[in-house]
Amino acid sequence: MSLRCGEGSGGLQALLGQPVLMSRGVVFLPLQMSWHPQYRSSKFRHVYGKAASKDKCYDCVPITRNVHDNHFCAVNPHFIAVVTECVGGGAFIVIPIQQTGKLDPHYPKICGHKGNVLDVKWNPFNDFVIASCSEDASVKIWDIPKHLLTRNITNPKKELLGHVRKVDLIEWHPTANNILFSSGYDYKIMIWNLDTREAVISNPVKILDAHKDVVLSMSFNTDGSLLATACRDRKIRLIDPRAGTVLQEASYKSHRVNKVLFLGNVKKLFSTGTSRWNNRQIALWDQNDLSVPLLEEDLDGSSGLLFPFYDSDTRMLYVAGKGDGNIRYYEISPEKPYLNYLMEYHSHLPQKGIGMMPKRGLEVSACEIFRFYKLIPTKSLIEPISMIVPRRSESYQEDIYPLTTGAQPALTAREWLNGFNKGPLLVSLRPGSGAVNSLPQFLEAEPLTKTTDLSQHQGQGGRLPLEDTQKRSEMEDSRKQLQAEKKLWKNEQTHLSNGFDLSECPPPKTENELLQMFYRQQEEIRRLRELVNQRDIQIKQLELELKNLYMDVGSY
Repeated sequence: MSLRCGEGSGGLQALLGQPVLMSRGVVFLPLQMSWHPQYRSSKFRHVYGKAASKDKCYDCVPITRNVHDNHFCAVNPHFIAVVTECVGGGAFIVIPIQQTGKLDPHYPKICGHKGNVLDVKWNPFNDFVIASCSEDASVKIWDIPKHLLTRNITNPKKELLGHVRKVDLIEWHPTANNILFSSGYDYKIMIWNLDTREAVISNPVKILDAHKDVVLSMSFNTDGSLLATACRDRKIRLIDPRAGTVLQEASYKSHRVNKVLFLGNVKKLFSTGTSRWNNRQIALWDQNDLSVPLLEEDLDGSSGLLFPFYDSDTRMLYVAGKGDGNIRYYEISPEKPYLNYLMEYHSHLPQKGIGMMPKRGLEVSACEIFRFYKLIPTKSLIEPISMIVPRRSESYQEDIYPLTTGAQPALTAREWLNGFNKGPLLVSLRPGSGAVNSLPQFLEAEPLTKTTDLSQHQGQGGRLPLEDTQKRSEMEDSRKQLQAEKKLWKNEQTHLSNGFDLSECPPPKTENELLQMFYRQQEEIRRLRELVNQRDIQIKQLELELKNLYMDVGSY
């Protein structure tokens, strides 16, 4: 709308939103103006990325020149593992996380593979065990010594031989101990149980043969009962890994998927790929309906792959581009618009791969909520990048550090293979809370369930199957353990009053002492609830074992 001088007060009335008929026959309509824009309230709205100073980086690292689309880097609170360039086989190096600065050119390597190493992953429940896969069609498990390496390591702890072509992806199960998934160019995903004494394992416990091309990405849901895969045939598949069945399949033609990621606590999948016009694209999917994406968004026209990372504690999603130096980050919400853009970290140094630190390795005193390790092969440099919430206070910020996944497994390998599901054990990041050894809490409302009914695939009627039927001795051990805990419970009750030792805790005399006792009492109540939850879980497990045992006896 234009307003010229000399047209009287009609223009002013139009600006005020009043309909006016002008002398020249021009009608001014009311303006629809909103003076209340909708702002999202979020504690992570001002998160920013901070690159480490040069002395906190890892310099002179011979980063691999391989063009495979993997991270080539794995990080835990003790070590950073990086695939390196070498001659005559494949190798990677393991650097202590505190050993920053220039790396010795003769630094020892882990070099037992006969072909290029394509992927490395740390065991989530043991910071001194790492898995690697290679073009030589093998997967190897390595023990890393706690002291500094003084010579090359060439003998693995275990060797997994099952693939007939090169293996390019490995993933540890998120809640079960010693369960490893591997995927290769033979189009197969193999499930390995490492709870054996054999040094060489040739027979995986399960082979998933549902793909017709190379698997590009694998991701688990929160309790590890579902596996999402992205394949070179441009399809996303949702798989029950124990049954080996494809539950859902997405073949959306306008989105060519490269990477897929489970957003477990919001029941959604996130994928990165390219559009039909070869623009880099992201998409969000409903876990229960993969026919059409909930959201599609083109980012730019670059050709590099997009690596997604998800922090379930803060519901923040990070997207890092291969070949560029940018990291976009979003906040996920369960309702529309689902994906809320926050900001973008910019850098002129392009990244070849990128690793991430588990939450238990972050610096909570600096309000650090995520940390990347960026591989820059042009500079032979590994640069840590911290994502920080700006806060003035240096005290522990409990609102941005909810309970997070700890370093203790929720299930044994046999329990998971027998059909049990359990969410990860959660710990507090508060300094001095003993995060690794803290008592467990669970993400899911039903932390111990048995959802995979293999009897439908094995023709055994309504029986609850176990791949190896539980022995009577195992059930007796469980009963003895439960009885021992009950006895311990009674002993504690005889010495405690309201959760406190009367001999060590005299009645409070001041208001401050009363408050301290109140907080201790709340902590004791929380601990007792955890004990009750664990006993309920053991009771459910015993009931299932009894039911299976009765069915076994009835079948003979």
